[in-house]
Amino acid sequence: MRIGFIGLGNMGRHMARHLIHAGHLVTVHDARPEAAVEHLAFGARWADTPADCARDAEFLITMLPTPRVVEEVLLRGGAAEALPQGALWIDMSTSTPATADRVSAEVLDARGVRRLDAPVSGMARGAEAGALQIFVGGADDDFRIALPAFEAMGDPDRILHVGPLGAGYTVKLMINLLWFSHLVATSEVLAMGVKAGVDLGVLRSSLLASPAASNFLQHDIMCVLADGDYDDSFAMALACKDLGLAVDLGRDLGVSTELSALVEQIYRRSKAQHGDLAGEMSPVRLYESLAGREFRLPNPAVSLDGVPVTL
Repeated sequence: MRIGFIGLGNMGRHMARHLIHAGHLVTVHDARPEAAVEHLAFGARWADTPADCARDAEFLITMLPTPRVVEEVLLRGGAAEALPQGALWIDMSTSTPATADRVSAEVLDARGVRRLDAPVSGMARGAEAGALQIFVGGADDDFRIALPAFEAMGDPDRILHVGPLGAGYTVKLMINLLWFSHLVATSEVLAMGVKAGVDLGVLRSSLLASPAASNFLQHDIMCVLADGDYDDSFAMALACKDLGLAVDLGRDLGVSTELSALVEQIYRRSKAQHGDLAGEMSPVRLYESLAGREFRLPNPAVSLDGVPVTL
């Protein structure tokens, strides 16, 4: 399969590499040519412009940071106009249906180019392992045609066709919104508990043994509790972008977003304090400050009774 791939950031660079290793003929482009060094070493072709990357592609995959950049690459960068008739554009960015609709209305529909929205979850480590979750919106026939490419980048058991065009974007925004909300709620609970004098490990174990248990508390927050890692593979600027898109979607749909808007405010406060490039879990640091201590487990791999646990 001839695949053009645009966007070799923290996620996209791994995704493109897996496509190359799966035997596809991959042409790559990024705003930073140096990002493609490893891909060229593995046999990929470099394209100087988005249009060059799209010109001979059967699939064009975009993995870009914002809807504005998606529109810039596809329209002003010429990628949409360069796609051959009958090609398939697969946008794996966390973007919006409105952006993709504009690209289609202005260029793709008249050229007979189909499209899928297929954003991903799994963080950079999932991309590196080729174990991403992929949420695909679009026609069933197009989903089946693209499935071998998705399976090269993701976990085959977690590649989901979630509905028509736009459904993939929506599902991904809802996943991010709920995850960020989990982070804020969990941080607030931990701050209150430890400031009241409860041992952090005892508090976490108690929560995990209760109806309040969550995957976030069991797994995701362990990078902070064990290693002080706030996950700088996904920047606060992007987290705030995703929250803004989700809140905007709720407002457009007439759904009340009071809680989501508050989570967005907390994230924006953390971005202002810790910087655009700080890790997506940096809001935890706001609550560590309120608690007067960092949230760290001295021996995170051992439970309270000394029995090893799986993290």
